[in-house]
Amino acid sequence: MADDPFADIPGIEEDLARAEEHLTVRVERRTYNKPVTIVEGFDEEATDLQDVATKLKKKLGAGGTVNDGTVEIQGDHVDRVPDILEEMGFNVE
Repeated sequence: MADDPFADIPGIEEDLARAEEHLTVRVERRTYNKPVTIVEGFDEEATDLQDVATKLKKKLGAGGTVNDGTVEIQGDHVDRVPDILEEMGFNVE
């Protein structure tokens, strides 16, 4: 097999892994009827969920956490989260 022409490009493996993931975004009501935006469908081995959560929280100006392979953001951000994730290279359904 010939040498991979893309082998020297930094981060290409991570970008390809992100493009192959199919994420879903939904809103749940939690304690005291507070909304929480849930992002699920990550490949935990290929994606740094803490990094994704940090970037989402910073762009949205909201708190959040990583829980059981999902990213949870405080508040109803279902309109903005898919666009931010697509900018980061993810495929959002």
